Formats: sequence, C-alpha cells, structure tokens
Amino acid sequence: MQIPPRILALGGAAAVAATLLVGPTATAAPASATSVSIKAVGSICSSALPSQAHDTLKLIDAGGPFPYPQDGVVFQNREHVLPSQSRGYYHEYTVITPGSPTRGARRIVTGRKNHEDYYTADHYATFKRVNFGC
Repeated sequence: MQIPPRILALGGAAAVAATLLVGPTATAAPASATSVSIKAVGSICSSALPSQAHDTLKLIDAGGPFPYPQDGVVFQNREHVLPSQSRGYYHEYTVITPGSPTRGARRIVTGRKNHEDYYTADHYATFKRVNFGC
C-alpha cells in the first residue's frame, strides 16, 4: 500500500501559533513547557529514516500484523513532547533495531486523525515529524 503524503505543519508556524496562544507574557503556560514542545519536535525527511522505520510505516498503513504485542497501543505523551491531544489520539509502534535483544528505543508514534507520523530514536526524549514531501 502506498504511504499517503503527509503535510509538514510544524516549524516556524508552531512558534507563531504558540505566541498567539500564549501571548507576549508566559502567564498562560510556563515558557519552559512551551519551548520544550516546539524545540523537541523537529522534522525528518522520510528518505532519511532507517529502513526499519519504512517497514513499520508500511505495516501501519496495512493494519499489521505487527511484530510486538505492544504495537498499536495508545501513546500517552507523558513526556509532553508532542502537541497536546486527547487520550487515545496517539498510538505507538516499534521500529526494529537490528541486533537488539529487546524492542529497542526506536518508535513511530502516529496521530491518525491528522495523519501525523513522528519518529523517535531515543525512546520518547525527542521526536521528529516525518515529512513525506522531501
């Protein structure tokens, strides 16, 4: 199945949106919380992903089968790195790490309603939104 193109909506627009939502003062939300979200979510061209991430994306689009029983579970965004959404919005999937005896640290986290795909290589410390247009 062909991976549908996703639109990269973060970057400069996110900073403008945060400023409009929070305003010139940081009274609505701590500045550190806002800046962490914006800085921690970067972008990555799909062509720069490891081949195993492409395998995972194909499985997601096909609806499985997935290699681990945890694949597809709700990602709770406890680290608050991804944009805030209601519970159940994000789901996580393993990106196999060759040679690792465990699931490893690499994941794809999806926000299916807006067709967002995020890649993390460091077990949720940082995320990069996958850009299918480059």
